[in-house]
Amino acid sequence: MLSLNNIGVICISQALQHSPKLLAIRQLLSKASSRATLCNNSITFSSKGTRRHTGFRLLNESIVKHVSSLQTTFCTACVKLHCWNCSQSIEQTPAFFCLSCNFVQPPDERASYFLIMECDQTFALDTQRLQKTYLKLQRSLHPDNFSQKTAKEQEYSEYQSALVNKAYRTLLKPLSRGLYMLELNGMGIEEGTDAGADPLFLMELMEINQALDEARSKEESAKIGASMKEKLKDLTEQIDASLHKGELQAAKALLAQMKYFANIEEKVKEKLSELM
Repeated sequence: MLSLNNIGVICISQALQHSPKLLAIRQLLSKASSRATLCNNSITFSSKGTRRHTGFRLLNESIVKHVSSLQTTFCTACVKLHCWNCSQSIEQTPAFFCLSCNFVQPPDERASYFLIMECDQTFALDTQRLQKTYLKLQRSLHPDNFSQKTAKEQEYSEYQSALVNKAYRTLLKPLSRGLYMLELNGMGIEEGTDAGADPLFLMELMEINQALDEARSKEESAKIGASMKEKLKDLTEQIDASLHKGELQAAKALLAQMKYFANIEEKVKEKLSELM
């Protein structure tokens, strides 16, 4: 159960970002603090005679419920963005341009890459559509379009263009896309060899790497590369199924495997380049 101090931290951190609610939250905490001592003295007895401090518990639960509703409000309709140039309200998120004055807006770093690239938050997304969206956004946001504009517009266009680039690169490849989806769910894959990985899997990786090191022709290297493509295709299907079912731990394990095979695929490309 949250203490009053913890609730205070939550409320204040939210209020600092959304000042219109600051007074309401301060009043809530002040009221809770003034009543806490009285409520803490409210004692009832169970059928066995055991004392229970119920008043404070009930007040605490009431505060948590109220704070939760305030937090929900913060994250939705009450947070209004306005154009830095004409001060008109901006309803769309993320917003690249103001619909009133058409001035480029500062990027929203909190927006997910899926929102930025106008696609569904799914592992099996349409990469051709993703590319079309990327080209459309860059045609309008590229800094070259703002060379004659104000310094602030040039700055914002550079930030927006860079953010679109990052979102596109992240979502384009299955591995980075899957890792980003895990990140959105508070999960990640540690760097280096996984000590808990299947020994047979690690042995397979060693054998593939050794075969690649010993390859002396383009045909041998290309064969290993083709094998990696098949493994990555199969893993992509499995990861898609796991994420669709909400099985995040299974998706994490499969993405760890994909990371190894993707690294080998890159090594194959380097090897083929050396043999050219």
